[in-house]
Amino acid sequence: MLVPSNRVKRGPSIVADRVRVVIAEDSVLLREGLTRLLTDRGHDVVAGVGDAEALIKSVRELADEGALPDVVVADVRMPPTHTDEGVRAAVRLRRDHPGLAVLVLSQYVEEQYATELLAGNSRGVGYLLKDRVAEVREFVDAVVRVAQGGTALDPEVVAQLLGRSRKQDVLAGLTPREREVLGLMAEGRTNSAIARQLVVSDGAVEKHVSNIFLKLGLSPSDGDHRRVLAVLTYLNS
Repeated sequence: MLVPSNRVKRGPSIVADRVRVVIAEDSVLLREGLTRLLTDRGHDVVAGVGDAEALIKSVRELADEGALPDVVVADVRMPPTHTDEGVRAAVRLRRDHPGLAVLVLSQYVEEQYATELLAGNSRGVGYLLKDRVAEVREFVDAVVRVAQGGTALDPEVVAQLLGRSRKQDVLAGLTPREREVLGLMAEGRTNSAIARQLVVSDGAVEKHVSNIFLKLGLSPSDGDHRRVLAVLTYLNS
């Protein structure tokens, strides 16, 4: 699943985007693989643990030293029961350390956990399926984006959140293309990235985004991440 580092091209922006990461994953092989992916691209993995208790302890100790990490990457399910220890720890850490970003990994889409993690302040939050790790560049970009206060939601998670939103009456007012653009926005993509994905002009995407905000009753902001967060907050309010 993981791509050897000597086969992956390194972008020139990695050093400028350097982040400090704590990884919580009970599979030693995957934990070491994630560590290698991130460190090979210039990031600092300051701790790697195998259960939720150790995760909370590590972050607390780092915070006490004045060295709170930029982002925690955690498995949703960890010992001892392998149910929801990881996401519970993530929610607790965000409550105890409001400035801490969290990116959780899951084998399957678990909508309840995604909704709980996004509840309240959804700035600096990510939820990806583990298969997404195989897409190395996208995974590392997601870690950096979340660490910088953005969002990174797996397309399958977005589909479920949009599909089961309690505001279907409002979403029904969007055109199929606007719903497609909204889904890509919720994944954390920029306007330019959306334009490339849909093979349309940047101007066309900007027009769709403006229409989405108008129909959802949201005021556009200057920052792309804030715009995405506003949409997610609205859909999950």
